[in-house]
Amino acid sequence: MTVELINPDVLAKPSGFTHAVRHGDTVHLSGQTAMDAHGTIVDGDIVDQFRQALTNVLTALRAAGAEPADLLSVRIYLIDVPGYQARGKEIGRIWKELCGSDYPAMTGVGVTALWQPEALIEIEAVAAVRS
Repeated sequence: MTVELINPDVLAKPSGFTHAVRHGDTVHLSGQTAMDAHGTIVDGDIVDQFRQALTNVLTALRAAGAEPADLLSVRIYLIDVPGYQARGKEIGRIWKELCGSDYPAMTGVGVTALWQPEALIEIEAVAAVRS
């Protein structure tokens, strides 16, 4: 089986990573922050950044031939865990809007910093493409 490197043109050009890697029916999605297509973190709070980061993940996922229902696991790295928890209902509504009502295995991890200093969140995932 070949390894396919996937970098959708609508996402910021990657430097030192690939947005998605597909091997057979498995897709590994690199951590996505709230970066817009120009490489700038979007203005706003954790809710705004969650929407952009998840949208970026889903863009790479779809470019790899999968859909949100194909997600197996999602890891969310957070600068401010209590801030994320306080906005959980809003974040949950965004998840349902973009991904539906089902959830894959998920992990939230508090971290002290992300690669871009202005990033509040980073989301990475693994999916299995349905035949």
